[in-house]
Amino acid sequence: MLLTDLVAPNAIIPALKVNSKKQVLQELAAKAAELCGQSERTILEILQQREKLGSTGVGNGIAIPHGKLPKLSKLFGLFARLERPVEFEALDGQPVDLVFLLLAPEAAGADHLKALARVARLLRDADVARKLRDSRDADALYAVLAMPSASAA
Repeated sequence: MLLTDLVAPNAIIPALKVNSKKQVLQELAAKAAELCGQSERTILEILQQREKLGSTGVGNGIAIPHGKLPKLSKLFGLFARLERPVEFEALDGQPVDLVFLLLAPEAAGADHLKALARVARLLRDADVARKLRDSRDADALYAVLAMPSASAA
């Protein structure tokens, strides 16, 4: 599974202007709803419920909010680079500036976990994270996510 199987070029937000974790989730839910035809409110509720279980801020400035949607037909990813880092209650206490939203069909099972693991492995790669932080437009960000090392991760 390649990351480009999860994220379309139009699902990249190069400089998201937000001031809080709540705003991050709201903006991502709105963009995801627009792209995958699901209810923005449903997406936001699922993301907020997941955050109540524990922050999806995995450390090193990275967050991977995720959830399962009943009416979704396939895995859906959305990547955002925040214009400036926000507090996300991350495991290491660091603010977050790279966010990968992952939505899965309710019946996705292991595919959802495999996709989450792949995203986490890729973003934990210091070189990849640096390239994502250095990239300023959607095409450049997509190119980093599509790198061969990204598919080998």
